[in-house]
Amino acid sequence: MMFRLIVFVGVLLAVLPQPTFSQKTPKAQADSTGRKQDTTVYVKPEVVVSAVRSEENILEIPLTITVVPQMVLQTQRGYGVDGLLTLVPGVIGQSRSGGMDSRVQIRGFGARGAGQRSNAGTSRGIRFYTDGIPETEPDGRTSFDLINTVHASRVEVIRSNASTLWGNASGGIVSVSTIPAVRSAFADLDVSIGSYGLLRQSLLANTPVGEGQAYVSITNTAVDGWRQNSSGSQTLGTIGLILRPAPRTNVNVFVTGATNEFQIPGPLTREQWIADPQQAQGDSTIYDPTFVERDERRDNDLVRIGTTVDHSFDIENGISATAFVQSKKLARSERNTWRDFNRYHFGGNAIYRNTQLLSLETQNKVLIGGDLQYQDGSVLFYNVDPITKNRGTTLRQNKREGAMNLGGFVQDEFITGALSVVAGLRFDAITYLAQDFIEPQTDTTATYSKLIPKIGITYRLAPLANLYASVGGGVEVPAGNETDPPNVVGSTVPTKALNPLLSPIVSTTYEVGIKGVTGTEDEFVRTLQYDVAAYYISVMNDIVPYNSGAFFTTVGESRRMGVEFGGMATSDMGLTLAVSTTFMSTEYVDYVIDSGYIDTSFAGKSVSYAGNEQSGIPSFNATVRLRYDVPDIDGLYAEIESRTMSSYFADDANTIVVEGWSTLSAAVGATIPIISDHLSLSVLARVDNLANTSYMASAWINPDRTAGGTPYIESGLPRNFIGTVGIRYTP
Repeated sequence: MMFRLIVFVGVLLAVLPQPTFSQKTPKAQADSTGRKQDTTVYVKPEVVVSAVRSEENILEIPLTITVVPQMVLQTQRGYGVDGLLTLVPGVIGQSRSGGMDSRVQIRGFGARGAGQRSNAGTSRGIRFYTDGIPETEPDGRTSFDLINTVHASRVEVIRSNASTLWGNASGGIVSVSTIPAVRSAFADLDVSIGSYGLLRQSLLANTPVGEGQAYVSITNTAVDGWRQNSSGSQTLGTIGLILRPAPRTNVNVFVTGATNEFQIPGPLTREQWIADPQQAQGDSTIYDPTFVERDERRDNDLVRIGTTVDHSFDIENGISATAFVQSKKLARSERNTWRDFNRYHFGGNAIYRNTQLLSLETQNKVLIGGDLQYQDGSVLFYNVDPITKNRGTTLRQNKREGAMNLGGFVQDEFITGALSVVAGLRFDAITYLAQDFIEPQTDTTATYSKLIPKIGITYRLAPLANLYASVGGGVEVPAGNETDPPNVVGSTVPTKALNPLLSPIVSTTYEVGIKGVTGTEDEFVRTLQYDVAAYYISVMNDIVPYNSGAFFTTVGESRRMGVEFGGMATSDMGLTLAVSTTFMSTEYVDYVIDSGYIDTSFAGKSVSYAGNEQSGIPSFNATVRLRYDVPDIDGLYAEIESRTMSSYFADDANTIVVEGWSTLSAAVGATIPIISDHLSLSVLARVDNLANTSYMASAWINPDRTAGGTPYIESGLPRNFIGTVGIRYTP
C-alpha cells in the first residue's frame, strides 16, 4: 500500500508539466493475432459553470475558476464559509473565533481593515451569491447570514478579476447553490455534536414537481464557543421551487430566512495570547469598556424572496433575469455603541444572449446585460446599558443610509477552431446617500463610477487542455463603514457625512494559465485535473486607514504577483489526492501618510510606506488532502488534510508579525444501508487541529495601538471534534 501511494504521488508530479494531459493514455486492445494495439480515447468533461453569467465549459473560459470538490462539501465542519474554500488556490478563508464569523480574501482582495473595523461579521472586495441571488450589498460588503454551508450542493469560485461581468468585485465571485443535485424524492435528517458545545440539527427534503423539483432546507446550529464571549447560534431555512413550465424555460423561486447571533471576543496582544489564548479582550487599559463588559455581538434577522428565470427562444437566442427583495433587522453592540439597522434591499438583473454558428468551426457568442441593487433604511445609535448590556436610552445618532449599484455590460466571445477570444466592457455607478436627522447640515450624496474593459484568449493545446491569457480591469468602491469623514483639527471646511478623500479602487489584472483534465480506466492514475495560473495585479487608489481607523483615504499604488496551482488526482485503488498552493508577493509602490489630514498644523509632515508589503496577505498558503474510498465497501472513506500558511504583517508599517502555522485534520465516514433503496444511515467523524497546535488563526489588520499594548491576534481553535449521524429516507 505505501509503495503504491508513493508511486501515485510520483506519477502525479511527473506528468503535470506536460501539455498533453488532456489526452487519455493509450488503451491496449487485442487484435486478431492476439497482440495488443494502442487506441486513443478522449472524454469530454461535464464541468459546466454558471458563475460567468451563462453556462460554459470551465476549460474554455479565460479565467481561473474552481469548482469546489464534493468531498470538501461532504466533510467540512459546516459553521463558517472558510470551511468551503480550503482547496481553492488563491483563496484564504480564516475562522475568526471558531464560529460563524470568517475572514475571506482572494488574491489579497478582502484583506484590508483597521483596528475595530477589521471586517468583523462581513467581507468586502468579493461578491457572494446564493442560488443566483446576491448576498453582497451595493457597497461591496457581504454578511454571511444567509449562506448555507451545510446544504451547499455546489460551490463555484472565480479567483480572478470579475468586475467586467459582475461589477464592484475586484477579488472575484463565490457562488453557492443549495439546489439538491438529484430530482428524486428523499429526506435527510442529520444531528451533529462537537467540541465546545457545538450542536446542530438539519433537515433537507426534496421531491419532484413535474419536470422540476421542490425542496426545503433547515439548519439550527448553536455553539458555546472556545474563547470567552464567542458563543453563537443560527437558524437558517430555505424553501426552493425549481420549475420547468416549458421545454426551454426554467423558473426558480427561493424563500430564505435566518436569525443569526454571534459574540465577538476581540483581539489579544501577543502577551495575552501567550498567557491564555482562550480569553477575550478584557483588559480595560486597552478597551474601556472591554469586549466582555459590553458583550460585543451581532444579532441579525433577515428574510428574502428571490426568483431567477431563464428562457431560450431558440438555439441562438435567450434571456435570463433575476429579482429579489429582502428585509434586514440588524442589531450590534460595537465600539461601546448599540446600533440598530432596519434596511430593505432589492434588485435584479436581465441578460440577453445570442449565439451565431458561422461555420462548423466558428461561432460567436454575445452577452448584454444590466444589474441594479438598492439598499436603504434607518440607522439608530444608542449607548450600551452597562447593566443589561443591551440598548440604552440615549440616542446618539439618527441617520438614513442608502446605496445603489447600477451597471451594464456587453461581452463578445469569438471561437474559431482551437482559438477563442473574449472581449468585454462594463460601466458601473455606485451612489451613496447619507441623511442625518440630528445634524442635517452634514447630509450629502456621492457617486463613484468607472468604465472597465477586459480581453481574454484561450487556445486549445489538446482536446482537454487549454492555455489562456487575459487582461481585465476591476473596480471596488469604499464600503459604507469606510465613508465616515475625517475630523481635521483646525479645518474651517464644513464636515459632510461622506468622506471627500475617497476614490474607487481601480485594478488591472494580467493573467496566464493552463488547465486541463485527463483520465483512463486502465492506468494507476485514473483521472487528473490541474489548474496553473500566474498573475500580476496593479492597484491604484488603495483604501487605507488613518488615525487608528478613525477615517479612511486612498493612497497611490500597490502591486501583487503570484502563482497558483490546484490539482486533483484519483487512482484505481480508491485514493484521491487534492492539492492547492499559492505563492504571492505584494508591495506598496506609492503610499504616503500626510498628517495634515489629522491636524492642519501638521501639514507637510508625512511618512512613506513605499516598498512595504501589504498587510494581511500571506506570501504562501497550501492545502493538501488525501482521501481513501474503500473499493470493496461502498460509502466508507477516510481523509487527512494538511493546511499551511506563512507569516504576514498585520500593519502597513510592517512592524507587527502574524506568525505562520500548519495544522492537520482528519475525517472518517460511512454510509450504511438499512433497508435497500429506501433507508440508509450515514456517519461522519472529523477532528481538526490534530496536533493541538496553538496558532494565530486570524488577525485584526492595522490594529489599534494603546497604552495597554497592541491587540491583534485572533486565536485558532485547539484540537476539536465534530460527529454527525444522519438518516436518509427514499420512498
